[in-house]
Amino acid sequence: MAKTLIAFFSRADENYFGGAMRYVKVGNTKIVCDIIAGLIPADSFEIEMKNPYSPVYMTCIEQAKKDLREKARPELVRMPEDLDGYDTVVLAYPNYWGTMPMAVVTFLEHFDFTGKTILPLCTNEGSGMGASERDIRKYAPGATVQNGLSIIGSDAANSAPALRRWLSTNGLL
Repeated sequence: MAKTLIAFFSRADENYFGGAMRYVKVGNTKIVCDIIAGLIPADSFEIEMKNPYSPVYMTCIEQAKKDLREKARPELVRMPEDLDGYDTVVLAYPNYWGTMPMAVVTFLEHFDFTGKTILPLCTNEGSGMGASERDIRKYAPGATVQNGLSIIGSDAANSAPALRRWLSTNGLL
């Protein structure tokens, strides 16, 4: 039987919400992934940086920009042992500078995704998927990368209808 993994990078602390900063205890991407976990049978794995970005939003985005420019591969707290039991990976992340955070690249490059399907999901405040779908294809050669879903982060808690449609379109619901 096909198994699904929800792998996600999420950030709490100070976040940007439609023009204003706000402190949150749970990141928008995690909120969306928790909804997905309630809709489909799946395992979850949080992609966590060993040295997380600053809790201050403006500092965080500068750190993320520096990592992107330097093509950094931030060390992660842990990795799954393998992905052998999974056919599909829902890969969720916020849009950082037009793509996914470099910690997600660290995760992707660690595994062989040949024969697996990746469903990208990007939370953002209006910047959409950016180049992340193209970048996933680059860092996970051999994977089938489906059309992603862009979710407005400040509306993450209300994303269930869009998630249902997307999961259904991709044969998971």
